Amino acid sequence: MLTTEQRREKIMAEVHETGKVRVADLSREYKVSEVSIRKDLEALEAEGHLKRVHGGAIALNKLYVNMDLGERYKTNSTAKKHLAELAAEFIEDNDTVFMNAGTTLTYVLRAIKGKKNVSIVTNSIQNATEAASHSSFNVILLGGDVDPKYQFTHGSDAEKQLENYHATKCILSVDGVSADSGLTLYYSNEASLARKMINSAVSVIVVADGSKIGREVFARITDAKKMDVLITNKTDKRDVLSALEELGVKIYQT
Repeated sequence: MLTTEQRREKIMAEVHETGKVRVADLSREYKVSEVSIRKDLEALEAEGHLKRVHGGAIALNKLYVNMDLGERYKTNSTAKKHLAELAAEFIEDNDTVFMNAGTTLTYVLRAIKGKKNVSIVTNSIQNATEAASHSSFNVILLGGDVDPKYQFTHGSDAEKQLENYHATKCILSVDGVSADSGLTLYYSNEASLARKMINSAVSVIVVADGSKIGREVFARITDAKKMDVLITNKTDKRDVLSALEELGVKIYQT
């Protein structure tokens, strides 16, 4: 008998292979109720693995890594808003906050717009522009080489500038989180800068949806134990979360 997590992994693999699945077929295949299958599809959609349609689900047209910035922003927007609302509870008036590039962090900026005298230091052009639209924020955009597709700065100039600053909080958006592999990103040219942000902050908060839990991608930032708080949504990857908790990470779920 498969566990819920094992069943969802098989459903996810089938969607990626065939492009679509039907609730009735999955119910017969896994010998569980259609209600259970619908919950599976709902959870997998929240984690960004598929899109639900009437009677089943279809594969996403693109992998997240291949989406442009606008597409990323729209993907899983409801889940991102919930994560952002929870992350906002950790930001206080007068904080200095490091933020890397990440569309989830755009939602975080909107969620903390009521905070006063918050200083934002970021390498994200989009997030710097978003933060600058709120008069209560002080905004520093790190200069350096520009990634034209994802609109963030990186490189030695950006890292050198970052050495001038110290933050009370560092909020990171990452592409992979696991106890063994640590924090990882798709893009190696941002990993070094994110590492410096972590090392120059009092508290490190990672915001990552359930699809990124237990995942390892190309560029390693640092050990998982370097983060103080992980904010994620509901996921059945309890073994991964337990391993992170054993490292001292405090986990909060929406």
